[in-house]
Amino acid sequence: MGNAIAFDTHVYVKKLKAVGFTEEQAEVQAETLSALIDDRLSTKHDLKELEIALQRDMKELEAGLKRDMKELETSLQHDMKEMETGLKRDIEGIRRDMKEMEIRLESKIVEHKSETIKWVAGMLMGQALLIIGMLKFL
Repeated sequence: MGNAIAFDTHVYVKKLKAVGFTEEQAEVQAETLSALIDDRLSTKHDLKELEIALQRDMKELEAGLKRDMKELETSLQHDMKEMETGLKRDIEGIRRDMKEMEIRLESKIVEHKSETIKWVAGMLMGQALLIIGMLKFL
């Protein structure tokens, strides 16, 4: 990995020696600091690799989401189709029940109409006989 910042170990060693470090101490210090910089600081290359990995992960996530959404859409369409079929079946059942009820009501109306006609006819006959009987007494 290249350093994200320029670090001249030779200049650093010279500065440490100038303030009293031994050659060996200054070199160890410079090597340690250089290794730390290499290990800890992100380089443009590191950031680019991270960006590429992040983009790849985002594309995988997007593909997964699209797949999940498509599966959900298919599932919802299937459920809606089943619901529609059930509703049509229920509506047909209600229509059939209403038709049967209509037929029963019409039958009862005809039955009551016949009874009413018989009753009215009987009353008319009774009135006619009563009128005839009263006319004989007059």
